[in-house]
Amino acid sequence: MSLPAAQPSRRSDVEPFHVMEVLAAAAERQRTHGDVISLCAGQPSTGAPRAAREAAVAAIEADALGYTETVGIRPLREAIAAYHRDLGVDDVSADDVVVTTGSSGAFTLLFLAAFDGGDEVWMTRPGYPAYRNTLQALGTSVVELACGAEVRFQPTVAMLEAERAARGAAPKGLVVASPANPTGTIIDADELAAIARWCDAHGVLLVSDEIYHGISFGRATSSAWQTSRQGAVIGSVSKFFSMTGWRVGWMLVPAHLRPRVAILASNLTICPPAVSQHAALAALGEAARGELKEHVETYRRNRELVQRRLPEIGVTTYAPPDGAFYAWCDVAHLTDDSARWCADVLAATGVAITPGVDFDPVDGHRFMRMSFAVASDELDEAFDRMVRFVDSSS
Repeated sequence: MSLPAAQPSRRSDVEPFHVMEVLAAAAERQRTHGDVISLCAGQPSTGAPRAAREAAVAAIEADALGYTETVGIRPLREAIAAYHRDLGVDDVSADDVVVTTGSSGAFTLLFLAAFDGGDEVWMTRPGYPAYRNTLQALGTSVVELACGAEVRFQPTVAMLEAERAARGAAPKGLVVASPANPTGTIIDADELAAIARWCDAHGVLLVSDEIYHGISFGRATSSAWQTSRQGAVIGSVSKFFSMTGWRVGWMLVPAHLRPRVAILASNLTICPPAVSQHAALAALGEAARGELKEHVETYRRNRELVQRRLPEIGVTTYAPPDGAFYAWCDVAHLTDDSARWCADVLAATGVAITPGVDFDPVDGHRFMRMSFAVASDELDEAFDRMVRFVDSSS
């Protein structure tokens, strides 16, 4: 008699990343109808810069593309350090940089290196769900801080101090994002600096997700490392550089965590994808800059289009889209079940948008996230379809 099959671990029982479910539904709709306009994925519709594609081809033809250094090839780390210096972070060197398999790999390695099971880590709500799900899978205790419109959907030192007083202790870690997913809001430079100082004063590891730097609209971004090197900064070529599927991210790692991060990386991933590292190096170079600036100008125009047309579907309350390429919209006047409503929109119109429950398990039922990183004519057509849907449903 055979024994029962081994059961999945308790730690693996985390929420799915619902955006991927929407993508799957959109792919099926495209297969059957061929009419999908996807505003659900957090990725540019543009491909990698030409310089990156050419560098990948050259690397494939000329390089053996075996394992690289665990922390990434040195020319790429030097280019990343220079990129951060250009953004105002002084004295960053290649030795501060660890290249990872996407920013997701950076978060996993950092969380493993910094936190033990049972440690408390705070994050914002709404926020990127993979922070919460990854932390929970690693056994930490996640506390979500409700950040509403009154604080521009971002944490403040006053909020952190009130939470610390109420709970009787500070957390082991704090995750922030600026510009943020799903809201697009940016933390003011003075506030981010104050948050970094608060974390240092209370022994809290600040994890600053800065993967949307380079995509902002009149509101300046800043880096946590402009104030303190005790926290970690996460970056990526996925968003500004339009290279989501190439899976190259990085982190600026505080010195006390760097050896542990490198050891974990050597055991878990060996190294980031070799060909992608060569492509990323080219994307960070001068040859790609004009092309990437054009992408941001498209996002700027699309942002204006979104703000102009949202009232046509009755949406007048949304997060200030300071950066990134998202509109976080209150759709309570349309539904109290955003997951069902987004599914209905897809079924009726072919427009794929993301329900807010992915990013906010408490209030997300009345929000939806729309990505405007698409061609402007597609975005206009998506609104035409949604207007007809809302009008026919009222």
